Amino acid sequence: MYPRVARIAISKATYHIDRPYDYSIPADYAGRVLPGMRVLVEFSRYAVPVEGLVLALASSSRFDDLKPVIRILDERPVLSPKQLKLALYMREQYFCTIYDAVRTILPAGLFFDDSGKRKVKDAFREIAVLNVSREEAVSFSAKAQKIAPQQAHIMEVLADFGSLSSKDLLQYSGASRNSLVSLKNKGLLTFKNVEYFRRPSVGEEDRKKLPVLTLQQEDVFQNILKSVSNGQYFTSLLFGVTGSGKSCVYAHLIRHCLDDGKSVLFLVPEIALTPQFIREFSSYFGNEIAIIHSGLSAVERLDEWKRISSGSARLVIGTRSAVFAPVTDLGLIIIDEEQEDSYKSESTPRYSAREIAAYRCAEESCGLLLGSATPDVCSMYNAQKGKYSLLTLPERYNRLALPEVRIVDMKDELLAGNPGMISSALKDELAFNIENSEQSLIFLNRRGTSRAVSCINCGFVYKCPRCSVSLAYHARGDRLICHYCGYSKRTDRTCPSCGGKLQQIGSGTQKIEDSLSELFPEAQVIRLDTDAVSQTGDREKILSRFVEEKIPILVGTQMIGKGHNFSNVTLSGVISADQSLYSGNYRAAEKTFSILTQVIGRSGRADKKGRAVIQTLTPDNPVIRFAARQDYLSYYEYELEFRRIQNMPPFCELIALVSVGKDEKTVIRCAEHIRACLAAETAPSNSVSVIGPSPLSVARINEKYRYAVYAACQESVKLNKLISNILIGCSLNKTFKGINVYADRNPL
Repeated sequence: MYPRVARIAISKATYHIDRPYDYSIPADYAGRVLPGMRVLVEFSRYAVPVEGLVLALASSSRFDDLKPVIRILDERPVLSPKQLKLALYMREQYFCTIYDAVRTILPAGLFFDDSGKRKVKDAFREIAVLNVSREEAVSFSAKAQKIAPQQAHIMEVLADFGSLSSKDLLQYSGASRNSLVSLKNKGLLTFKNVEYFRRPSVGEEDRKKLPVLTLQQEDVFQNILKSVSNGQYFTSLLFGVTGSGKSCVYAHLIRHCLDDGKSVLFLVPEIALTPQFIREFSSYFGNEIAIIHSGLSAVERLDEWKRISSGSARLVIGTRSAVFAPVTDLGLIIIDEEQEDSYKSESTPRYSAREIAAYRCAEESCGLLLGSATPDVCSMYNAQKGKYSLLTLPERYNRLALPEVRIVDMKDELLAGNPGMISSALKDELAFNIENSEQSLIFLNRRGTSRAVSCINCGFVYKCPRCSVSLAYHARGDRLICHYCGYSKRTDRTCPSCGGKLQQIGSGTQKIEDSLSELFPEAQVIRLDTDAVSQTGDREKILSRFVEEKIPILVGTQMIGKGHNFSNVTLSGVISADQSLYSGNYRAAEKTFSILTQVIGRSGRADKKGRAVIQTLTPDNPVIRFAARQDYLSYYEYELEFRRIQNMPPFCELIALVSVGKDEKTVIRCAEHIRACLAAETAPSNSVSVIGPSPLSVARINEKYRYAVYAACQESVKLNKLISNILIGCSLNKTFKGINVYADRNPL
């Protein structure tokens, strides 16, 4: 007896009505409707059927007169039972609808348009298959040489291959399509359509052996291997200084898992790093690799997803979204540079790839390896408390020395008559590198030419009309641009307020590039930032040019500071090291220390000793001092004490409830209402601290104001139901019409 009731999540359901709905399964569909399949059903007042996902089946329902399932959309389930469970976990953890989670898990090409057709069609290739024995084919070919030479050539080729795509067969034989069809009509061959995958280009790398591990790397490898072999859930933190060869350990672990029949997910923080690892790992693992990141087309992403799902690719390399790859027999998830913000989604659902990875590993009884030279403070805290195992690589590969770092006080430069952004010390080091044909990286985490343009006379500053930020000046195109909403305008000759003279304030990567070109006219300078990538269309081309043409200086934002291994780079220069220290975010010091350490660590990674110059207005700041010494553990103890005083993670979990809308007064009233609800419901337990409401660091983006209320607590699970009720209450409250409220767990 087949189940007669399907419990279905509706694609159009908003958060406050999101739940499983019961539908009857018609007799025609008995046994064909399965959990994980999508169907069409009637829902509420929608004029046309809507899409739904079957979550479970039942023999009966507590409701009468159920609406029937209208049509099945999938031939087979698109979500496995484990993926369905993951979607439900995401709904509870990240306060989203079930379909929000499903759209994140599945590739976009698998969904349907308004007419009910798949957005991306599967690709098939016609294969010609020999329908007789090889001997008969050779005999026919010999007899047909004079009367039908094209047919003879076709049968001769097929006698060797047995089957071949029709396109290749015609190309190899030089025959026409008509000859191929004639042979099919004679029963000598048959056609069959075989699905093929449209893959992104990964390059053809010569196969090579895995690198030999050092004694320290071997010790780390054996420790992790022991945990992997146990077949149980574990989390290990690999803390290795920049250049210590963490990727070598990763490669050996991947090889072991693949040889053991297991699959591996390997996550990197930036798309720019994906080609680097693809090239390296494809030389070790060949065609077993699949790629998942936002730079792929919908077609490529869908076909990579299908390759992974079928088991054809057992090593998945990608950015944040690769954590959802449908691998079979998962053995290990590796997250490189695990401290990076890019592993946290800033759109619904606001998930953390680290949390999703930990959930999957726990569900599938396998290991999670977090690697970093500057681990997230919470990760190191968990390691020191014994929740994670801690493994270290305290020395660079082959005992190469860490870079020598010099801190330059830019106030002294001003007093010495140097008003520019390039200190005399950095200028001298760059000149030395140019003379010795060595390369340099210059880091400034601000693109454009200047961060603002103001009037000398009246102090007028150009502001974005849609956001609460000043417009950045870009010399390329002579435009003022908002880096949040994209608004832009031409610059004026004089101040639009008083007619006075305009001046540029601060520097961006474009100005640094121009300044360096003026200082060193004989040396080529290139830039890597969002603007440069949008112009060339490919950041990999810029990086390849820098390496292959040995361009002396590369200027860039944080794109140049992570994961790259440039053998000829011996100098790293940091412009305005303290600009991110005072953002007001509780993680400002952590982010600053991490990026400074990463940028410094790009130099001296081969046989030449590395140097670094850090320019700052606050040379005595402990964070900058710790970064200059590459002293993570001292920084960690320093930062941990601040977090303890502030009652911030890792000593609590932080949940932000953010109100967004066009009317600022209504947004503030909504935020105040949220605070009152939180305070009233949590006051008896005295275990939750409520902070706010306060505007976000950028209070207005794209004409919408943003205010947040924060709840800091030890046991966030107890808060989930309350926060869910608050979100539902605000969406139903007509007073807050037009206001969007969302919850963000451990916001950036």
